[in-house]
Amino acid sequence: MARSTVETWSGLARSEVARGGGAVERPAGPDARLLVRWVRTAPRADLPPVLAIPGGPGLASVLPYRALRRRATRRGLDLIMVEHRGIGLSRRDLDGTDLAVEHVTVTDAVDDLAAVLDAAGVARAVVYGSSYGTYLAQAFGVRHPDRVAGMVLDSPMLSVVDDLATVRAHLRRLLWDGLDPDTARSAALLRRMVSDGVVAADEIGLPVQIAYEFGGPALLARLLGTRSRRGAGLTWREIVRIGTSEVDGPGRPLVYEPDLVRGIAFGELGFGLPPDGHPLDPQRAFAGAARDAPEFAGEPFDLPDALGSFAWPLAVVSGDRDLRTPRPIAERIVGLAQDAVLVPLSATGHSALDTHHLAALEIAGRVAAGEHRTLPGDAATIAASPRRGASGLLGPLVSTGLAVDRLRPAR
Repeated sequence: MARSTVETWSGLARSEVARGGGAVERPAGPDARLLVRWVRTAPRADLPPVLAIPGGPGLASVLPYRALRRRATRRGLDLIMVEHRGIGLSRRDLDGTDLAVEHVTVTDAVDDLAAVLDAAGVARAVVYGSSYGTYLAQAFGVRHPDRVAGMVLDSPMLSVVDDLATVRAHLRRLLWDGLDPDTARSAALLRRMVSDGVVAADEIGLPVQIAYEFGGPALLARLLGTRSRRGAGLTWREIVRIGTSEVDGPGRPLVYEPDLVRGIAFGELGFGLPPDGHPLDPQRAFAGAARDAPEFAGEPFDLPDALGSFAWPLAVVSGDRDLRTPRPIAERIVGLAQDAVLVPLSATGHSALDTHHLAALEIAGRVAAGEHRTLPGDAATIAASPRRGASGLLGPLVSTGLAVDRLRPAR
């Protein structure tokens, strides 16, 4: 990215902080300090604010979520978002040097959140985590339970090590074995494509997952049907490029910066666990990035054990198309916590915070108002609200790509 573009984006991000937010000084090693920056929408006295934590690790909070915060402001929702250490506006220490990887840890990031609440004068907040952010949210509950007024776990993870078997089984049941009527035809077609050499077994994971999550069974069937006739090559390759760049790319300054958080992703959470050699293994996507990553040393928290002590209202949000943190993980969390409800969102993939802004804000607002138990009964209505969120556009883009591919001569 051109330097002038980065400078423009940096100025835009800093203006977001200046309009509503601030910075708090935090330790960044024995001889370094950094400013952790944060933004806030609309402080109010009657309800606790919502502390929203995006996924990643590597995803920034300030610049990518401007539209979400505008919608929160229109709803009168008090939303706080913190720029994760090692990313974007919290990437460098006070001397302007990038933070050391060993000083970007889950525990540091969690304690940064508490320091921001202190700086903002917030005693307790509803902690909303999405994807990787759900790990931070739960870890926050372990280290700072007195600061939690409620919690939303959107597309939750418990333990990458424990969850992996569940994710593999769910993926293969749907899209390889075809044990669900909605995906049986696509699964049979996919097996035949691999057997006939139309596609390689190690390249099917990302296109299949992205088409299903963002477009549903119908778009997946359309993609596979076209590809089986040796069409859709351009669309297929573009989907692979997009998916690969998310887990094994250089990132984008102030938007997605995975380099300084690799100690968290690989060393603490185990994102680089080896593939098992079977089709549709989600770990294939991480194989390249894991080659130069820190070795997995074990998770910093035992979240399954800790959940039993979570006494606050808890809403667990699960999209029915989520293949990365599928429904069985969400159901396990509901069973382990004291006062948890499942909020199933139809026609939704991973992370409502990214793909369905209105649903995410409605759920957060109800938990803040002490109404989390109304959410399961209203989940269908919440899911049916208009879709907003940049990544929610991926399904229509894939559909458009297939239409364009039809006009290209076959090769």
